[in-house]
Parts: sequence; structure tokens; C-alpha cells
Amino acid sequence: MYNQLLMPKATAVWLIDNTALSFDQIAAFCKLHLLEIKAIADGETAQGIKGLNPVITGQLTREEIIKGEKDPDYSLKFSESKIRIPEKKRRGPRYTPLSKRQDRPNAILWLVRNHPELKDAQIARLIGTTKFTIEQVRNRTHWNSGNLIPLDPVTLGLCLQIDLDIEVERASKNRPRIIPEDEMLLPASATENLDIVDNLHDGLDISKIFAKFSSIKDDK
Repeated sequence: MYNQLLMPKATAVWLIDNTALSFDQIAAFCKLHLLEIKAIADGETAQGIKGLNPVITGQLTREEIIKGEKDPDYSLKFSESKIRIPEKKRRGPRYTPLSKRQDRPNAILWLVRNHPELKDAQIARLIGTTKFTIEQVRNRTHWNSGNLIPLDPVTLGLCLQIDLDIEVERASKNRPRIIPEDEMLLPASATENLDIVDNLHDGLDISKIFAKFSSIKDDK
């Protein structure tokens, strides 16, 4: 963890309005440019920003302010804040302990077999490996392919179950839905009951029908 000034502009607004510190002192303490401090004092910027008292937040003592007001050349000393802000973690590849790195090819083989929908980038992100190694395991060109055993990366401790579930869900969203055969629409030819029509034609004697029509016409 490390300390940094909370809301520099709001702190500058408060110091300008409530102390006799010089613009240079406020700029140095708030890590702002001198012209920006002057603009705040003139009301050109930071309009609507409510001042933040650094004494209440524990980042500046009243004694420091008094010293600064008495000596324009005095540099205000930053006090340890009562509120700690965690340092942002640097984004990078997942770190895998040395003792578990030898299990990564086995985990890759498990993922390739059980979750073929996962992309190489997702597998690499899950267990901290490279696309080159994944391709070798997938194509069975890895130097130890004959001895590889598919093992669950969660069981091996290479990733968390929740991370695996998230990646699988992401991959599933991009997969086209496979419609079962019983849900597929049948072609028109299959729904016209052509067999029934053919059977009706087979059971009718066309010559007898025309003969009957002819006899009815003669009677008239």
C-alpha cells in the first residue's frame, strides 16, 4: 500500500479558501501546476467542487499549516493518511509457481479435450501458458506428448473454478447454437403428404369415373 493525496483539486480549494498559504505552497502540496492553482483562486476552474479539509483526512496537520503561513518558503510536510489507498496492481501474465509449471501441459490437454470451445488466448490466460505450448499440445508435437495425462487445472491449483466458468461462458456465447434434428423445420416436400396423394390416385379407376360422367350426360 502507499499514500497519496485524496482529491487534490478539492484539497486545493479548501486551502485557498481557509488558509493564508501561498499559491506555490498549495501547488507543491497538491501536486498541481501553479497556473491551475491561480485559476482555481480566480474561479475559472474547479467551480462546483466542494473543498476537502486535509486536516480531517489526516493528510496535513494544523501545525504544518501554521508553519507554512508564517514562512512562505516553507514546504508543507505530508502526513500519513488515515485512509489507505491500495496500490494498483500491474496487469501481466498469471504467475505460476515453479512446482506447478510442469503440470501445465496436462492441464492444457484437459481443457482442449473437455472445452474445445475455448480459444488459445483464454487457455493461456487461465493457466499462465503460451499459445505456442497450447498449439504443441493440441497437435501432439509437444516433447512430452506421450506422457501427458489430461488433468483438471482447478484440481492442480492452476486456476480457480470461477475463472474457468467465466471463460467457458464467454466462449459459449460466441458459439453458434446447434439445433437438434427434432426441432428443425422440415422441407415442404416432406409436409405435403405426397404418399397419401399417390395412394389415393392408385385406388381410383379413372376410366370408370369418366364412364360414369358420360352416362350422366347421355341421360340428360
